[in-house]
Amino acid sequence: MEAVPCFRVSQCRAQKLRENLQSQDFLDRSLCIVKEPTGTVLVPILHSCLLQNVLAFVKDVTVVWCEPSMFAKKGRDRRKGDKLEDVLQELLESHGESWTKEVKDDLPRSFQRHGDLVLLGQNCFSLPLWKKIDQQLWPAVAKGLGAKRLARMSRISSNGFRSPQVTVLLGEHNWVKHVDNGITYEFDVSKCMFSAGNITEKLRVAGFDCRGETVFDLYAGIGYFTLPYLVHTGAAHVHACEWNPHAVEALRKNLVTNRVHDRCTVHQGDNRQVQLCDIADRVNLGLIPSSEDGWPVACRLLKKTTGGLLHIHQNVTSANVVASHAVDDGDNSVSGKRADREAWQAWAHAVANRIACLLKKLTATTWTTNIQHIEHVKSYAPHVHHVVLDLECRPA
Repeated sequence: MEAVPCFRVSQCRAQKLRENLQSQDFLDRSLCIVKEPTGTVLVPILHSCLLQNVLAFVKDVTVVWCEPSMFAKKGRDRRKGDKLEDVLQELLESHGESWTKEVKDDLPRSFQRHGDLVLLGQNCFSLPLWKKIDQQLWPAVAKGLGAKRLARMSRISSNGFRSPQVTVLLGEHNWVKHVDNGITYEFDVSKCMFSAGNITEKLRVAGFDCRGETVFDLYAGIGYFTLPYLVHTGAAHVHACEWNPHAVEALRKNLVTNRVHDRCTVHQGDNRQVQLCDIADRVNLGLIPSSEDGWPVACRLLKKTTGGLLHIHQNVTSANVVASHAVDDGDNSVSGKRADREAWQAWAHAVANRIACLLKKLTATTWTTNIQHIEHVKSYAPHVHHVVLDLECRPA
């Protein structure tokens, strides 16, 4: 399960922060607030809160990402403010059904909130008794979650577009809107993915200084990184490549909505077919688990005389390294973290060498590649990490 974004705050200020977040509907009410042994408090928040309000709270709290297991309800029958349980218990009892642990365990443990639409996962409301009250169930769930529309995502399609397979449960249309860090994203939740877990990387990109630069985003989607480059970094022009037609539709809409369409060229289709070369100061390769297919394209796009920066995304696994270190180190946790970072470094050095070879082959000139930074974005499983390599490439 994806890591949980939280605000870490001193205990004396936690209540005021909680009330502030709850009044703006930014508190993640599906999770508990956790007191830490150090005297600080972790307040779980919704992804939209982190982006919209991180600057407002930055002087008062620290933004951290934590394991979901930290926020388990720990046997509480009911938590104050958990409206969903109250609403559904009342509904079931009115139909002569009992409220049991099995029923409670069948409620959603997490969900995505997109404006007034809540997107549920597939591992909830699976018991036969829910079908008996199907007509009343979804309005009740929406009421309990403070939503107007509901949908359920079963899995990601294997059609190459990573399209979500979504069933609309309540509501008449699927378009939703996010406002993150001053950027408006609109998309059809049934046809496009929204990468909520990439929040920290989007914020990092927004802090780049790209004044006067030409940027290529090889996997643009609905504009996750294209829009921060255009809105916040001062990039002169951004080329956005995307082959999912539904994502392209949303991307074009978002460019107009954010009034940056005049500084962006959209290339619809396979980025390996783009004919441009020797044009980019910076190339973003935001595809996981690997963007390796795009490395030759990125090398061809970099300016031949001055080079530039590549931002290369990858899921790096360090399980084998961990096994070898755990024997030598009594503290497996420390050893595991060290092994993870060693795996990132080993991968980055391998990529730097590979990119240097690709550039030399393309230009018949020797290039130097310098690892500027390795950014950890999020974890998918123990020792499986989404990282980004900032690689500086210059002709020698």
